[in-house]
Amino acid sequence: MPDVIRLVRRLAADRTVSIGVRVWLSILLVYLVSPIDLIPDFIPVLGYADDAIIVALALRFAARKAGRAKIEEHWPGTPHGLVAVLRLAGLTTDI
Repeated sequence: MPDVIRLVRRLAADRTVSIGVRVWLSILLVYLVSPIDLIPDFIPVLGYADDAIIVALALRFAARKAGRAKIEEHWPGTPHGLVAVLRLAGLTTDI
C-alpha cells in the first residue's frame, strides 16, 4: 500500500497528467490518509475491502486517462508490485 500511495501522490503532482485525473487522485489521497472510512476498518474483511475497491477504481480511471506509461514512470516499487498494480488497473501485464 505505501508504494500505491506514493504512485498516486506522484501522478497527482505530475503536471503532464490532465487536471481531472489529478483532482480525483488528490481526493483519493485525502480519503486514504483520512481516519474516516465508508466502512470502519474494525469490521473484518469489509473494513479494508472498501479501501481496496476505491483504490482499484481510481487506478483504473487514472490508468485509462493518463496511460500505462505514466503508471510505469511513477511506480516506486518492485517490478512484481508494478505487475499487480497494472492488473488492478485493468491493464495488460506483458512487461
